[in-house]
Amino acid sequence: MLNILQIVFAIITVSLSAYLLITLDYDLTFLMVLFSGLFMLTKGIEAFQSERKVYGWLLIGLFLFAVYLSMYQFTASL
Repeated sequence: MLNILQIVFAIITVSLSAYLLITLDYDLTFLMVLFSGLFMLTKGIEAFQSERKVYGWLLIGLFLFAVYLSMYQFTASL
């Protein structure tokens, strides 16, 4: 299940990145950051399951920062 979520979040992130680069319209940047953060969350959970705690905490911290940044970008664009 985690592998499927990782693939889905990676595809969404890459698709949004390509769309933003092609159209040069950066209004959806907050979604790209959010989905890359969700990808990092799934990688962090996977790291915890494989007993790599430091790497897992780093990825969870990056997820929290990405969610904060995404919310900040969304509210700044209103």
